[in-house]
Order: sequence, then structure tokens, then C-alpha cells
Amino acid sequence: MPDVDPLTADWSTEQTEVMQRLRDWATSFAELNLNLATWMDLPSSDANALGHIVWAAEDGHPLTPADLSRQIGMTSGATTVLLNRLESAGHIRRSREHDDRRRVTLRPEPSAREQARAFLAESGAEIAHVVQSTPPEHLRIVADFATRLGAASTEANTRLRQRPRP
Repeated sequence: MPDVDPLTADWSTEQTEVMQRLRDWATSFAELNLNLATWMDLPSSDANALGHIVWAAEDGHPLTPADLSRQIGMTSGATTVLLNRLESAGHIRRSREHDDRRRVTLRPEPSAREQARAFLAESGAEIAHVVQSTPPEHLRIVADFATRLGAASTEANTRLRQRPRP
């Protein structure tokens, strides 16, 4: 862990600007998730979870319930209740695809995937334009920065989970 105190460190104008823009993006992205919930007529927690399940499957790395629980910040019990709702509504299915038959994989149902794609087609034009009109060398720099920032956040979260509660 780097020896930097973020509260007392001197931040450059550029560093502060980046952190503020990342906050703005996180806020905007959260609002998009609320719109997805409205689009799919789901509670926001269910839409958020479904989004994680769909995007992970699209990326070729489907989630387990434990992965999802960690990503959405819910206990395993609350995640199970949420997954039961999504499964009953026909949005997801649980499957056993591993050698260890106790391990469950979460997959979106085709209709949920299509609803998510329809939402993205409606909501993602502006974002797609920005990404597609950005030069590849800038995208590589942003991707590298986001990867490093994500790894640092993961490291901090892992450290915090392992700490005893005060």
C-alpha cells in the first residue's frame, strides 16, 4: 500500500479535476441504472443486479451469486432473495456449469438480454459517440488509467474487508 494520506496530500488541479469528473460519471451512471429500472419495471436494486449479470455474461465472464453479492454490496441472504425475484420474473437462470457442481453461474434469459440491449440502444447513443470519436491512443490511456484505478479500489476494498470492525 502506498504511503500517501489522501486527506493531507497536495493535489494538482488536473488530479482534482479527474476525481471530480469520475464522480460525475459515477453519478450519471447511477442515474442510467435508475432509468434501466424504470425501463424494465424493476426495483432499482434488481435492475442494478440484472445489469451486472447481463454485462458479465456479455463479457464472457458470468457471475456467481458471491461475485454479484460483492459487486452490489448486499449480504448473501439478501442477494439470494433478489436472485429469487429475478428468476421468478423470468430475467435470469441459475446453472451449474463447473466441475464443482455446488458452484452456481448466473445467466440472463434471452428476453432480459434483449430488453437490456433495447435500453442501451435508446440510452447509449451519446456515450457510444464519445467513445467512437475518441482517438485510439486516448482510449488506451484512459483504459490503462481506469484499470489501475480499479485495481487500487479492489486492493483497498480487499484490505477493508479483512480488517476487524471498529
